Order: sequence, then structure tokens, then C-alpha cells
Amino acid sequence: MQALLLIDIQNDFLPGGSLAVAGGHEILSVVNQLQNQYELVVATQDWHPADHQSFASQHPGRHPFEHIDLHGLPQTLWPDHCVQGTAGAEFSPGLNQHRIEAIFRKGTNPEIDSYSGFFDNGHRKSTGLADYLRGRGVREVHVCGLAADYCVNFSALDALQEGFAVTFLEAATRAISPEGYAQARQELVRRGARMS
Repeated sequence: MQALLLIDIQNDFLPGGSLAVAGGHEILSVVNQLQNQYELVVATQDWHPADHQSFASQHPGRHPFEHIDLHGLPQTLWPDHCVQGTAGAEFSPGLNQHRIEAIFRKGTNPEIDSYSGFFDNGHRKSTGLADYLRGRGVREVHVCGLAADYCVNFSALDALQEGFAVTFLEAATRAISPEGYAQARQELVRRGARMS
């Protein structure tokens, strides 16, 4: 069985949001059409506490997009985004949600970031997504959402590592950095993902 994974299609990643991905709104109609082609649709949601250590605001003198070491892991510092209970953390009102069967929240531990829908960035804790998909008999996942070079990319890599066949739906995602996405795309292909 195939599942469609919708990664972080949230207000803060769309135009006007605190960490807006250029053209992010352009994927909404594509994603809404795609959902009808799948028996199972699952979404992930960035869900940060206000004091999340990936936020530049938590590091005096530091600025968004600087790089630090955070508890032994490389960390990009971000603008505050997708804070639990805020409008920015909500799914886009343009996203059709009635076919989403389950939502997996990530980035809830203030001490570690979580790009992937499957694990935190240190692979220390699982979100339970892989077990959920296996329990539903899923063998192949098709991934889309925001942003292509971060959360969609890392979710796809972890899905491959977990033994799922992966198709990356390029028309239904946008990147923060085109250069970063070009590198990510090479790695995905090298590891066996299909680009569509």
C-alpha cells in the first residue's frame, strides 16, 4: 500500500509566516488534488515550545540562519516558528484536511530539533510514524510539503532508512535554498528515492 505524507504545510512556512518558503502557497492546490489518489494520507506538524533551542531568540547575540552546536549536533538557528498553539503552527486554511487520517507532531522537545517526521535530528526518539505506517500495511510513501531541502528531505531519508520505498513529489514541494535542495536531491537519488 502507498501512503501520502504531507510534511509541515503550516502557516509559518507560507507567505506571511515567520519562516516563509518562497512559493510555498503554490503547492496547496497540487497537494489537495493528490490526496484523492491515495488510500492513506498522513500529515506532520512542527510543534515547538516557545523556548525551543533551535530559535535564534533563545541565544543572545545570535541571529537567524547562523549555525551553532546544540548538545552535540549541528544546528541552524531559526526565527521563532510553529510555536504550539499559535496561528503560525496551524495547517494552512487552504489545505484540504478531511482526508488526513493521522497527524504526527514533531519538534516538541526544546533541547533538540526535529526536521524529519520520523525521528528527531539525533535519531534519539521516534515519533511513531514508521510503526504506524507498517501497522497499516504501507510499503511505499510519497512525500511532499515544506520545505524540500529540510523537513521533506529528512523525512524522505528516514523513510528510506526505515525500509519504505520513497517517491519525492517535486511539484508539491518548495525549498528554502535552491542550492541546498540540489544537494539534497542528489543524496536522495543516490539512496534510492524516486523523483517524480
